[in-house]
Amino acid sequence: MDTVHRESLSDQVARLLLQRIQAGEWEIGQKLPGETTLAPQLGVGRSTMREAIRQLAGQGVLSTRQGSGNFLQARTPVQDWDALVLRTAIGSVIEARIAIECEAAALAAQRHTASDLAAIRAALAHRNTDRATIEGRVDADTALHRSIVAASGNEILTELFDTFAERSREAMIQMLRLSGEPGTDHDQLVHEHIVQAVVDRDTTAAFDRSRTHLVALRDGLTRSD
Repeated sequence: MDTVHRESLSDQVARLLLQRIQAGEWEIGQKLPGETTLAPQLGVGRSTMREAIRQLAGQGVLSTRQGSGNFLQARTPVQDWDALVLRTAIGSVIEARIAIECEAAALAAQRHTASDLAAIRAALAHRNTDRATIEGRVDADTALHRSIVAASGNEILTELFDTFAERSREAMIQMLRLSGEPGTDHDQLVHEHIVQAVVDRDTTAAFDRSRTHLVALRDGLTRSD
């Protein structure tokens, strides 16, 4: 039996703006009016207008240039919209993880206790053995990263990590399915190097290796096919 799906206000605005685009109101490459102009025209607030523009940018219709505005890129949304939205979402989450985990890794290198190291090493060993399923890989990887964040001794960083881990789990699973990326020995070695920097109390290496890993993860998962 069919069900009724309520369309959000930003979805409605995105649809109305797309109709104007497809009617030829703007040429490809042309800059669209700003949010302060478009929002009153459509009878909505700037935040709703901003979200609608973000949706169309995610669909490949608009190109947002920092400091310059929004430009018409295509009149027809790309077909794999769900995948693009997923890439955008997981990219944002990983960027937040970069901000949290790099500092946490440096603090862990400085502050870790013997019990912290035992937990980190156990999580690293488990990560190396649980590669059978994507779900298992994601959960084992999350457990290792959390053990390092927890070793920072900063409860707020740990709480922030838990928030993003919960939000990103399903997206990470779906993205790995889309990419078909296997768990590799090289990937495990990267994590071993991060752990070793923590063990050695090398704050700079712990920070830098965490950042290099997470930036590569972000770029690998969010790149276009």
